[in-house]
Amino acid sequence: MFELTALRQAAELIGRHVPPTPQYSWPLLAQRLGCEVWVKHENHTPAGAFKIRGGLLYVDELLRREPGLLGMISATRGNHGISLAMAAQRSGIPLRVLVPEGNSTEKNAAMRACGAEVIEYGRDFDSARQHAAELAAQSGWHFVPALHPDLIRGVATYALELFEAAPPLRRVYVPIGMGSGICGLIRTRDLLGLDTEIIGVVSSAADAYAQSFEQGRIVCTETAETFADGMACRMPAAEALEIINQGATRIVRVDDGEIRQAIVALHEDAHNTAEGAGAAALAAAIQEQERNRGERIAVVLSGANIDRKLLAKILAG
Repeated sequence: MFELTALRQAAELIGRHVPPTPQYSWPLLAQRLGCEVWVKHENHTPAGAFKIRGGLLYVDELLRREPGLLGMISATRGNHGISLAMAAQRSGIPLRVLVPEGNSTEKNAAMRACGAEVIEYGRDFDSARQHAAELAAQSGWHFVPALHPDLIRGVATYALELFEAAPPLRRVYVPIGMGSGICGLIRTRDLLGLDTEIIGVVSSAADAYAQSFEQGRIVCTETAETFADGMACRMPAAEALEIINQGATRIVRVDDGEIRQAIVALHEDAHNTAEGAGAAALAAAIQEQERNRGERIAVVLSGANIDRKLLAKILAG
């Protein structure tokens, strides 16, 4: 893993393209939860999500190692792909992104707008990911994994901003997809010598990481059927699980109904848009309302890339 100097270097590189995102303490959220609530607004990045940080650093480091790169291939439900597409476009690198059939039309459009070729394949993210690796091997293009040390170090810059800007925090809630966000948060907390609890959040319909955390081994699920596509993982990464096992306090499950309520709460109390995964941290904090009473906590609003029709339906109740 990285050290603090390397993290600050990543922050300097990423800062050339992505200004630091704000962290605000919202009075209405405090009233709703009975505690001081800080929101880390990763929905305010140019990509609408925290993943852009990892994409920029990954591509920068990759070009240093492979200056004659032919192209890149990866798989995504959206935000990882958008981040790579933006980084690839800046660097003039061809990019193919595999998404599962029926993926978010607006996330697909965002990737295409940045020049990526979007290919629909398979029933879910894990199927698309396996096929993307096969295509990369056949074509000679570089396969970008969903989890990598450079991706973790890149997204960890949001944690550095949060911990250095907010007052001391009792705990932070963070959604888990493939694990880069929570791994970066854990490592940054440890590098800064803080005692803040890190609470992972998964969908109850895609709880492979929660089961794996509880059983101390990799547990895969048959399905990951949640509208919170950023958390729709059924095959955890061993390297992420190791970090989570060592550094997270617990993993909380939230269902789609709780996530929808959190999307509404963020709209009403903070006038901010959240996608499913982006609202999951608040959903977990609301679920643990009694535990948090009188404390100072933070929730990571990891992204806002939700299709308009779905958002309208949720806000309409």
